[in-house]
Amino acid sequence: MASVIDERRAALEHRWGQWRPTSLAARFDTVLERDAARPFVLTDEAGYTYADLRDWSMRLARGLIDLGVAPGEPVGLLVDNRPELVALKLAVARVGAVAVPLNFSYKATELAAALRHAQVAVLVTISRSLATDFLAALDQIAPGWEAGVDTADLPALRQVVLVDGNRSGATDLAALTDRGSRVAEDVVRARTEAIDPDSPLDVVFTSGTSGHPVAAELTHDMVLRSGYGSAYHRGFDDGWRVCFSLPMYHVFGYIEGLVAAMFVGGAVVPRLVFSSSGLLEAMQHHRASEVLLVPTMSVGVVEQAAKAKYDLGSLESVFSAAAPAPVWLWERVHEQLAPRTVFTGYGQTEVSAATALTLPGDPLEVVSHTVGVPKLGGIAASAGLDGRLAEYRTLDPFTGTPLAPGSEGELAARGPIVTRAYHRDPEQTARMLDADGWLRSGDLGMIDDGGYLRLTGRARELFKVGGELVAPKEVEDLLTGETGAVQGPTALRGDQRGGPADDHDGEGAEVPAGGISATVGDFTPAGAPPSRAGSAVRGWSRSAPRPDRSSRPRPGRRPPPGGGRAPRWRGGRLADPPTGRPAR
Repeated sequence: MASVIDERRAALEHRWGQWRPTSLAARFDTVLERDAARPFVLTDEAGYTYADLRDWSMRLARGLIDLGVAPGEPVGLLVDNRPELVALKLAVARVGAVAVPLNFSYKATELAAALRHAQVAVLVTISRSLATDFLAALDQIAPGWEAGVDTADLPALRQVVLVDGNRSGATDLAALTDRGSRVAEDVVRARTEAIDPDSPLDVVFTSGTSGHPVAAELTHDMVLRSGYGSAYHRGFDDGWRVCFSLPMYHVFGYIEGLVAAMFVGGAVVPRLVFSSSGLLEAMQHHRASEVLLVPTMSVGVVEQAAKAKYDLGSLESVFSAAAPAPVWLWERVHEQLAPRTVFTGYGQTEVSAATALTLPGDPLEVVSHTVGVPKLGGIAASAGLDGRLAEYRTLDPFTGTPLAPGSEGELAARGPIVTRAYHRDPEQTARMLDADGWLRSGDLGMIDDGGYLRLTGRARELFKVGGELVAPKEVEDLLTGETGAVQGPTALRGDQRGGPADDHDGEGAEVPAGGISATVGDFTPAGAPPSRAGSAVRGWSRSAPRPDRSSRPRPGRRPPPGGGRAPRWRGGRLADPPTGRPAR
């Protein structure tokens, strides 16, 4: 394994030579010089080569210029994982504008808030998603939008372009392309050549570090360095194909999939919606090298793979992240999908996707209990980071004071892929970023002796009781570990004790209240003297919302593949079942 990865990394470094900061469009065009005829986007209906995407994005870019889109102007992309999104993304990049990818689950009020905050000038949108009728939403927030937007509530927005659907008087992609015929390609090329690689490429909404929606600015160079580092760290082979149903308005699918694949002349197989069978069929049909998942998807995929036969001989890697997964799930991934290696990782929007990844060949215990080491960057790494794209340290979550190496605290990251600003939010920028470029993650964790990051909770959920710090996860682990409760979140008022959100064990049997009381009574917060046992729990009040139970197994129902008791969930995260891996 190590020799194969080393050879692939060496080939990648040889191909690119040294890191030269460029724009996304310029980098894409460099790939095009060698790989024009290779597929870049593969769907069930068609395949689109690098040359196809070059021509398509150029036509759209000419149309955007004719529409009056200026360099640095925000263009909203309310588009799902269809090929049009990739063409539009490149088109916006070509003209030096800023892409604002939008969640296609937004309702009308959420959409208006995002458009207003980002000061979107042109919105390109699908007509509807499974969640929202966007034409009706636009009728609500910008009446008469078909003929041009003129509303005091959205002062920056002046034009809406439809990707699909039909509305009399509205501009669609065909009309946008027709308008572009009046603009010469040389005008687009001049725009592309003038782009500063350190200027914003994307404004991406996130709530990961603050508890309320904010938008992080990601530059061309940040996104490209992160994508290159992912291809290097994970050991992409030439022509690597990445399959996923993760939406590309999030950085996971966008950077870890689309941008990373570009550096090896590879392709993406984006799915519009998640379906275990559909994903497996796409992996088989398109000979996927890698699949991107989150743990809940991983469970569904291995369940389906156990029911039917799929030819996954091309599958080299499974990258499943965004939440912890137990060893038994990774074992099932190996048994049912048979990848050469598996990865998990850690990151956030503000750090251009993953800043930490496990290493190829890491034992499953490491993949399950850590989120990896800071991402290797190869030629894209900055001097002083020992070949990596980011560095981490821990802070006191209340004072922000750096802690000694090995201490548990709030994780903070710094490096060339870390955002420098929240969009139009100087207060959030000052709160989360210091003068030296350290970004507070909002996550509690530690860095072990091997350099691996371990997550332990959320900094915003810490509280003090009797002078002692208590994390909800400590209490959740106590309740779920000692009583078998599926969920441990508790809400208490004053000094009154509260029961758990779910007081049932994994088999559906009730846990006697006395048993929970006895367990809590024996609780000692980490670092607290024995005299404080149990006292901290009385003041616990968890601010985070209760997990969405529709996405996890119900107590006593539908056990995991292979039999055994249903997996337990802690704080919305999948945890090892009490007996370890389920019996088969």
